Amino acid sequence: MAFETHEQNGVVFLTSSLLPVPHAFSTRLGGVSPAPWDSLNLRPGMGDGEAALRENYRRFCACAGVDMNRLVLSRQVHETTVRLCTSGDAGKGLDRERDYTADGLITSEENLPLAVFSADCGVILLHDPVTGAVGGVHAGWRGCAGGILEKAVQAMGRSCGARPENLRAAVGPCIGRCCFETDGDVPQAMRTALGPDAEPFLEVQGPKYHVDLAGLNRAWLLRSGLLPEHIDVCGLCTACRPDLFWSHRKMGEARGVHAAVISVRQA
Repeated sequence: MAFETHEQNGVVFLTSSLLPVPHAFSTRLGGVSPAPWDSLNLRPGMGDGEAALRENYRRFCACAGVDMNRLVLSRQVHETTVRLCTSGDAGKGLDRERDYTADGLITSEENLPLAVFSADCGVILLHDPVTGAVGGVHAGWRGCAGGILEKAVQAMGRSCGARPENLRAAVGPCIGRCCFETDGDVPQAMRTALGPDAEPFLEVQGPKYHVDLAGLNRAWLLRSGLLPEHIDVCGLCTACRPDLFWSHRKMGEARGVHAAVISVRQA
């Protein structure tokens, strides 16, 4: 298993060989948005305008092999709500208002692609090859400490019949331990949530901590019952690679936002 980088008609995106369903993790490359959103911004309301946003989605969805007109977008508030999406949600976020807040989306319905966003935070795509169910989760440090991944795995079990030991997970690009420098509040939240399991991912450097967010999210997946060989971690740091990614930590608000999208494979 491994993450692979692709280029299609100028759009650069990543996929995981662990997920045999339509999916993709975007980079900042290949869209039409002007600076400072240059160029493949995929989050509504960033300031680059509706026309640019829709063209960016047209290009990205073509690469991912999903139906842009059926997309369901998360509405992220750094909490731990996981929404079961149905056909009634199709188009929410691009063509219709989102009447919910949710940092995690799951579904077992065909042709209902799910999208979650990031510009440093963790984004995780889930797939159950037995039931076909899929999920997308935004897990920044607050969501990680709140156990959103465990809640998503449990929700996929309750609503879709997915068993944790069958689930596959791809942990996308996020800020790495190299660049995620914090005070003690983040490590304390992780220790409260994960206990000793958090320690390998927290490193003291002088008066600050450096935090391995991808490692912590992987720890949650293992705690939730996923098998180690069913978890693929990208390993790219969004803050280290401004050529490929935006970083809230490094760029502030003058930037675009990436998306990760996944859909149930059609029969």
